[in-house]
Amino acid sequence: MSFRPSPILVRTRGGIPMYRCTYYIYILASLSGTLYIGITNNLKRRIYEHKEGLIEGFSKKYKCIKLIYFEEYHDVNEAIAREKQLKNWRREKKESLIKRLNPSWKDLASG
Repeated sequence: MSFRPSPILVRTRGGIPMYRCTYYIYILASLSGTLYIGITNNLKRRIYEHKEGLIEGFSKKYKCIKLIYFEEYHDVNEAIAREKQLKNWRREKKESLIKRLNPSWKDLASG
């Protein structure tokens, strides 16, 4: 998986560390093709939680465990807005987005 852990120390201010967090919106798929869109500040941990069934709800019910797409943000509000935008898209538009960067829908979290 090619992402940076967060938070990242960017500078100090008067001896106080200043951190820049990284946020991710991500799309998971089940083996049957059901899509799940989420947001997190720790993609590696969150994908682990999905794969192990540790998160109750839609993704567990439909076994959405394959990471097929993600985007990185440094502003949580931008990440939330993007997540909402993607959730409102029709399936065809989501599939087009995924296929541009991951045409075979391979699991980006599997080595």
